[in-house]
Amino acid sequence: MAIKPNQPPSSDARPPDARLTLRGAVFLGIGAMVGAGIFALLGEAGAIAGSAVWISFLAAGVVSLALGYAMAKMGTRYPSSGGLITYLIHGFGNGRLVGVAAWLGYLTAIVVVGAMVAVSFGEYASAIVVGDNNATGWTKLFASAMVLATTFLCIIGPRTVDRAQSVIVIALLAVFAIFVVVTLTHLDTHLLAPSGYPSVNSIVSSIALTFFAYLGFAVISFTGGDLENPRRNLPRAMYVALGVTTVLYVAIALGVFGTLTVSQVVEFGPTAIAEAVRPTLGDAGFAAMAIAALLATASSVTATLYASEGLTSALADVGQFPTVFGKTSRLGPHGGLWITTVATLLFVNVFDLGALASIGSAVSLAVFVLVGVAAIRLRHTIGANLAILLAGVIFSIVVLVVFAVDTYGNDPKAFWTMILLPVLALVLDAVWKHRDAGTAPAAGGEDQRDRS
Repeated sequence: MAIKPNQPPSSDARPPDARLTLRGAVFLGIGAMVGAGIFALLGEAGAIAGSAVWISFLAAGVVSLALGYAMAKMGTRYPSSGGLITYLIHGFGNGRLVGVAAWLGYLTAIVVVGAMVAVSFGEYASAIVVGDNNATGWTKLFASAMVLATTFLCIIGPRTVDRAQSVIVIALLAVFAIFVVVTLTHLDTHLLAPSGYPSVNSIVSSIALTFFAYLGFAVISFTGGDLENPRRNLPRAMYVALGVTTVLYVAIALGVFGTLTVSQVVEFGPTAIAEAVRPTLGDAGFAAMAIAALLATASSVTATLYASEGLTSALADVGQFPTVFGKTSRLGPHGGLWITTVATLLFVNVFDLGALASIGSAVSLAVFVLVGVAAIRLRHTIGANLAILLAGVIFSIVVLVVFAVDTYGNDPKAFWTMILLPVLALVLDAVWKHRDAGTAPAAGGEDQRDRS
């Protein structure tokens, strides 16, 4: 199939088969964000920003809101299951830039995020069932089982995902409300004293990592094909989900780092939140938070896999991904979902996800910056405020530069891995386009690709 130049996936303000409610979209976004960040990365963020992690989460939330504004405006004008990739096609044309960005977004925001959160699920499941969250074999087994289970949930349909996410997120918010009250009423303010904060450079650098905790907001952009009245409800879902999540993250960060020392948070890693309530609520509190972590991470993986199907199908429709990812795939109507599941399982069982976390976050942020630039180019068409768009893009670029410089000095291997991901995306795009060019019939003897 040749690439269709400047032809994004079709959109409709009122999909005839809309099966996802506004509430479902909000909970899908919250579920995607909470599981991906606050459990999985609190310890790693603490290793960089110390007890100032709450500032890092707040700043990352502001960046996410600015970028979310761009996506909401684009989503209002171009609602589609293709989400942010559809927005890039409208902004830059259906060419090489979008192809590379599509592979980058898929590898980082879908596969790496899904795998990392699945591993967090496995660690908590191991802690509860086996009594050891460092039992690598059990961790991978539980993580793999959860990925497969959520895949089947997504296959059943959006309405089932809507209901499941609603129940899980309501339960999570109730548990977190108890956590916030318990920890904030027993704070040791000395642990949060600014005198113990690291350098401003370290705090800014950590934003690229804490931004990982917000990556799930992009999932909302992929609901356009299933969401009831997407032109009205997509922006609402985006702002509500980001607002609730930002407040939640800041409160939890204050509670954890006001209860445990930085070294303890780093040592406990993914179970730090559960450990924070142990001094007050004992083992019962730890167990309750561990169960909440299982729900949160399962919810996040469900949201990520749900988004992957709309994304890969839309990209296959416009020729940016192989047709095996599309609805007419020889693997069946869920071909893209099955491929994503296999890729996620591969990352779960083979790669060091801790090393990929901040790298994937930084690369994903770069893709989101492109969406912001696309929104700037289309600002008159989508009716967006230029100042807000520029603020989101500029601040994101500053964070990326500081992160890159800091990573190059402290972890050269991670820096070069970060460079390798775009190269890998470029290779994947080039290989697919070359193969597609060799199999697609020429129209009038000319290449039909948009070279923009």
